[in-house]
Parts: sequence; C-alpha cells; structure tokens
Amino acid sequence: MQDRPDSNADDIPIAFTPEGGYGDVMPDPVLAGCTEPLVEGAPDLRGIWRVVGPERDGEPNPVDGAIQRIEQCGDRIVITSGGVIHDMRVDGTLENGVNDVTAMDFATPIRVAAFYEDGTHVLRPEGLDNEITRHLDGNQLIWRYVGFATRSDRLGPPDMEPPKAAPISNVHLPVPDQSSSREKQ
Repeated sequence: MQDRPDSNADDIPIAFTPEGGYGDVMPDPVLAGCTEPLVEGAPDLRGIWRVVGPERDGEPNPVDGAIQRIEQCGDRIVITSGGVIHDMRVDGTLENGVNDVTAMDFATPIRVAAFYEDGTHVLRPEGLDNEITRHLDGNQLIWRYVGFATRSDRLGPPDMEPPKAAPISNVHLPVPDQSSSREKQ
C-alpha cells in the first residue's frame, strides 16, 4: 500500500480499472494516508463492507456476500468492488465523475456524475434515467442499484486486508453506447 501522509485529494492520481479488471485480489487502497477532511454534506461511508441482506423483490439476488471498499478524502470517493475501481470527484460533473468501465465486461465505457444529496452518495450514469445510491442506516450501508437494494455490514477501515468475497460482476447496469467516451480520456 502506498501511504501518502498529509496529502489531500489533489495530490493523489486518479485510479482506473486495470484492463480486464483487477481479478480475485482487491488492489491496495487509492486514498491511503489522505488527511483532507470530507467535504460538507458527505456521509462517512469509508470502510470495507460485506453485503448481508440483498433483496430483489423480496428474493435473494446475486450479490450476497459481495465486498466493497469505499475510500473518501475531500470531495473524492473511490469504490472498489467486483473487479472495478471507480474513482470520482463528488461535484456533480461527468468530467470529474466515474470515467471508467463497467464490471459487466471490464471494457464497456461509462461516464457517471456523482453527488451528495441529503446524506446520500448518488450516481447518475450518462444517458440513463437510473440512479445508484449509497447511504447509512444506523451502522449499515444501504446500496440501491438498478432493480435491487442491499444492506452491508462494515468489516473495518478501508485500509484493512479485504476478505474473500462473492463476485458481483454478474450485476449489470444497462449502458448506452458510449464507444467514444473512453477514447477522449
């Protein structure tokens, strides 16, 4: 892990999903050592989270046991899970949001604007009417994705060694054709 003591969000390069995804072993944290306080209105979602209560219309769904690492520093949030690293500024712009690939195939480009609204981290993908949200309900993280919601328990801080997880790459967000979006980077 590359620790960057006394750094802020601007000092740390943006991380992207490696070609083909990161595989079975979660990479080191991106924002390790960042000491910049969270921006006003940001819920503290930092940690390693395990999905413990997924539902899809009352039925179990394929993300039970999945692990997410959420890191935050200033207005940045990095969500690492299912083979992808989604590093973004939470400023409501597509330019500074997620400009990466989906977990579906680790190749389809996505552009997503990120917001903090009423204690919730909100993701709005370009070209879609869907929202992905994360917020706290007591000590649990509620993750609302397209067609389902989950409850997750915090296992520890984002710099802890993540446990083995159930894969979540079989959860797919519909993605509009954006074949030129990644090429502009």
